[in-house]
Amino acid sequence: MSAVPFDPARPWRGIMVATALPLRADLSVDHDAYGEHVRRLIDAGCHGVVPNGSLGEYQTLTAEERAAVVRTAVEAAGDGARVMPGVAAYGSAESRRWAEQAAEAGAGSVLLLPPNAYRADDAAVGAHYAEVARAGLPVVAYNNPIDTKVDLVPELLARLHGEGSIVAVKEFSGDVRRAYQIAELAPGLDLLIGADDVLLELALAGAVGWIAGYPNALPAASVALYEAAVAGDLATALPLYRTLHPLLRWDSKTEFVQAIKLSMDIAGLPGGPTRPPRGPLPAATEAAVRAATEKALAEGLS
Repeated sequence: MSAVPFDPARPWRGIMVATALPLRADLSVDHDAYGEHVRRLIDAGCHGVVPNGSLGEYQTLTAEERAAVVRTAVEAAGDGARVMPGVAAYGSAESRRWAEQAAEAGAGSVLLLPPNAYRADDAAVGAHYAEVARAGLPVVAYNNPIDTKVDLVPELLARLHGEGSIVAVKEFSGDVRRAYQIAELAPGLDLLIGADDVLLELALAGAVGWIAGYPNALPAASVALYEAAVAGDLATALPLYRTLHPLLRWDSKTEFVQAIKLSMDIAGLPGGPTRPPRGPLPAATEAAVRAATEKALAEGLS
């Protein structure tokens, strides 16, 4: 188990794996394989899971499938507090309904993107987060200005936290300098690592959690890296980070879902296909991911 204990009072802390969703050859959801995957991650020392994130291909799921994935995750985790469903949607009312469904299923928190139907201003962003917070679960903001075109800058995050709408932020901007400004403006707001390839930098800057991609494929190595990083053990963390970085950087690329699923397949875990519009990786990209994965496995990482 992890040397970093699970905190039921703040269940969004620690390693929360944005889970890939195993699909059968006919692209139906394999709930048995998904449940086994959730249990495997927690047994490896990860603190919990994030179903229905982008890595879980939530945009391609029906409403029934999306709700069932949350229920499977809660059952498999054994403790609903360890589950943080993604509740992104085009409308704030729909996001709130997904947050209410997460609460009904027994989840401990939710992960919420800003409005992504259009480039919302600060007032619209504030109203969006306040609406979803009314569902009653702690809300973790997800700052992904690359995809949403809405940037949750430190000043805006501090306002949302001050209004009681969010408890933490998954920081995916790639700008590690923001960690220090967030800590200055909102010292009570938990900073969570949002991109695998800035893990060490944000851990050293005070992050208290990691919403992670590559633990799907290499859970034990990822746990070891996170624990060393948050402990400031650079003698352990830096060599491991350098070894894993050729894989970790795929988490920030357009093809991250296919890349992580391919690495899972190579590692003998349930990756499988993706739903359209995501298709198979181009040959050169597949070769690069395969080579980096096989190298990590050959070095004894798992």
